[in-house]
Amino acid sequence: MLQAPGVERPQKNRSAVKRVLVVEDNPLNMKLFSAMLAAEGYGVLQAVDAPSGVEIARGSLPDLIVMDVNLPGMSGLDATQALKADSATQEIPIIVTTAYSKQYADEIKASGCDAFMAKPIGVSQFLEEIEKLLRRRVAAAAYVT
Repeated sequence: MLQAPGVERPQKNRSAVKRVLVVEDNPLNMKLFSAMLAAEGYGVLQAVDAPSGVEIARGSLPDLIVMDVNLPGMSGLDATQALKADSATQEIPIIVTTAYSKQYADEIKASGCDAFMAKPIGVSQFLEEIEKLLRRRVAAAAYVT
């Protein structure tokens, strides 16, 4: 993120660092998503296929998941449905991404994902969507407690 010279960007509290799991099999997309998130102060977890993504999500309970649709071993939509059906992970916001949005439109809606983004993804739109979903999750948790 660019900033004006001499202007310090506030650092996020390390104990409050939000963790985002990126489930993406394309190495270039993985690198791009991970770099954008790390530059914004998020902790990044990575999985290169859907079964690993589900396992990591269940084991580490990230604050948010970025899930590609076309993944080896299981589709990202099936992984999203599995995570939304699990009481331990159902409240984790999931952003589904794909370059084939028209082909998967109905399945994306039915998967239970919290947001959808068509590739190529704009940096500011991507980061704004993540912030929005994380704020919504914090607000929902505060309402419940």
